Amino acid sequence: MTEVLDSMSQISTLASTKLRYEVAMPDPTSHLFEITLHCSLGTDDTLDLKLPVWTPGSYLVREYAKHLQDFSAVDAQGARLPWQKISKNHWQIQTSGVQTVTIHYRIFAHELTVRTNHLDASHGYFNSGAMFFYVPGREQDAIAITIHPPDPSWHITTALDPVPNQPSTFLAANFDTLVDSPFEIGTHQVYDFEALGKPHQLAIWGAGNYDVDQIIADTKKIIEVEANLFGGLPYDRYFFLLHVSAKGYGGLEHHNCCSLLYSRFGFRKPDSYNRFMGLVAHEFFHLWNVKRLRPQALHPFDYDQENYTDALWFCEGVTSFYDLILPYRAGIYDAKFYLKLLSESITRLQSIPGRHTQSLTESSFDTWIKLYRPHANSRNCQVSYYLKGEIVSLLLDLQIRQQHHNQRSLDDVMLQLWQTYGQKDLGYTRAQLLDVIETIAELDLTAFWQSYLDGTVELPYEEFLNPFGLEVVAEFGEHPLPYHGLTLSSQSGKTLIKFVDIASPAQTAGLQPGDELLAWDGFRIQADQLEQRLQDYQSGDSVSITLFHDDQLTTHRLTLGEPQPKSYTVKPIAHPTDQQKINFHQWLGIELAELT
Repeated sequence: MTEVLDSMSQISTLASTKLRYEVAMPDPTSHLFEITLHCSLGTDDTLDLKLPVWTPGSYLVREYAKHLQDFSAVDAQGARLPWQKISKNHWQIQTSGVQTVTIHYRIFAHELTVRTNHLDASHGYFNSGAMFFYVPGREQDAIAITIHPPDPSWHITTALDPVPNQPSTFLAANFDTLVDSPFEIGTHQVYDFEALGKPHQLAIWGAGNYDVDQIIADTKKIIEVEANLFGGLPYDRYFFLLHVSAKGYGGLEHHNCCSLLYSRFGFRKPDSYNRFMGLVAHEFFHLWNVKRLRPQALHPFDYDQENYTDALWFCEGVTSFYDLILPYRAGIYDAKFYLKLLSESITRLQSIPGRHTQSLTESSFDTWIKLYRPHANSRNCQVSYYLKGEIVSLLLDLQIRQQHHNQRSLDDVMLQLWQTYGQKDLGYTRAQLLDVIETIAELDLTAFWQSYLDGTVELPYEEFLNPFGLEVVAEFGEHPLPYHGLTLSSQSGKTLIKFVDIASPAQTAGLQPGDELLAWDGFRIQADQLEQRLQDYQSGDSVSITLFHDDQLTTHRLTLGEPQPKSYTVKPIAHPTDQQKINFHQWLGIELAELT
């Protein structure tokens, strides 16, 4: 009976819907979606249309309007209506005396990422924020979308509910819901499964060496362990959309689904498969953290410009912390692999000079101009809020655990935030976020915030890991190599300097990003040969560097520095106390001795 009432409600809503989109793709190889918008008007003399400049979950102004072409508008009789562009993403149509406007335009779609659009002979995929206009002031209007596949064999997967008796038609309650609902249209495979009594789907486009049964089995484990943390699942149904391709990596969360992109041959080797499951865990965790539990600055979204917040370290960093630990809790990999991933994260962070310059909160706030826009000085002036946020979240978790003898953890913080803000659809402020963390920890964390969130103080790994019988060990390799401070790349047969670390021997010698490296002590050198060549040198040695700078041949003297760690490894300490052994066991559920 409930399903019948829902269907009647949808049909009634559709009948009154004043915004209707049609999406066609008659020539998929042109990579052009053809979109028609039917819009019923009131008494206004103009109709304003705006295309979002970004997509929630990917914090960069991507200027989706650059892909729009062939815009036109007509009235009910087909007569053309005058229009003009007001700004880069704002169209205005003259509608005096007109009751209905039909707008036509096309979107070029040839970028296969989780945040853009892609159309070819095999499928059509789009993010609604990169495809559809919103009408300012009417963002809460219901919106109908009808898809016209180019071939009868193509089918449609989306999180939106289908409208009964309306072929290929779906209904979004408002523009936010539409933006949060990507579409996959094609001959992709769809696999149904159930988790915790609710229907789920795995949709896969592309050929690869994946094992569907294994992915579904492990995904169900992820769903169960995350639902257990938050006390249940906040949706009626959910689907995972997986694109597999020759290259590419990424994920984007949505309200009732997520999009994943992974290497087509990345599922066979255990390490690579485990990292894929970490990606699944990350995007699924977002259905709580950031989709429903989010900062006030992202509540509601402003699609017309940047949405500034200094809390992305929590939205993404905490999620990154959990995408490592939750697959371990789910039994997908063991504690050794978890600590290996943690070691790799610490290694990446410690190799970035920018950690001394940019704080976590600054990284969060400046994501719009820095994180997704690397340049020659990026390594020296910035740090990822994903990466450092992940490790700071670990330190918070360990501190809470130590304070409460493993009876409380970051899990309790997440549950409290969910119950206080997420379930009530309330955005939180910075002060409220920190207050909940301090309340659960029962600690004054002012110094922690000042040092590790708002400051650039080096993270004291030993202080937080030692109570659990662990330490971070710097690894120099069997033959430690002298330090130079260069990052090289190969491009069109040339060896180019990509980055120069600040205050490094290379910077002191006057080497610059963009220079073409020709010779090392008089002998030609390529990017992949530098490490081998360094084995013949020691710190303090002077090297002749020959290069082209702005097409001018120059030679520099570089004095090599002391070896720098190649990696950092989280290991058990040599002689743990009984209390350290107990703490470790209560944290990860195994004996510390099992790691050795």
